[in-house]
Amino acid sequence: MSLDAEHFRALAGYRLAMRRFMAAAESISRGAGLTQQHYQTLLAIRAWPGETMTIGDLAGELLLTHHATVQLLNRMQKAGLVARTPSSTDRRQVLLQLTDDGETVLQQVAVLHMREILRQEGQITRSLRRLRRLASGPDALEP
Repeated sequence: MSLDAEHFRALAGYRLAMRRFMAAAESISRGAGLTQQHYQTLLAIRAWPGETMTIGDLAGELLLTHHATVQLLNRMQKAGLVARTPSSTDRRQVLLQLTDDGETVLQQVAVLHMREILRQEGQITRSLRRLRRLASGPDALEP
């Protein structure tokens, strides 16, 4: 299948909405004294479905090496955003949790991120619908 002008417009519209969100997200995080990676780390720890998250779990969520994750956590612990506790059942594991400050800043920044996502919702939805329609046509893309 070859892509035509409509495909490219749909892709461009989606990318524009995502770039607008990412630019706003960067500004929001920076305004709270966080990097995007710090915010993503706080979000990953807070959203973890289990009771506790390990460094290995976080590395998987962030698509980072163990070593890079440890360095990131060192900076975040120094900033008072996360705490590490040795596991009581497996001395090789370190459990992660947000500090009160980490929870507070996450709550503040997440609200602003949600507002921005919803602000971009129309453009994202229109672009995805257009792509879905184009992908299900007679010359549909192979999954």
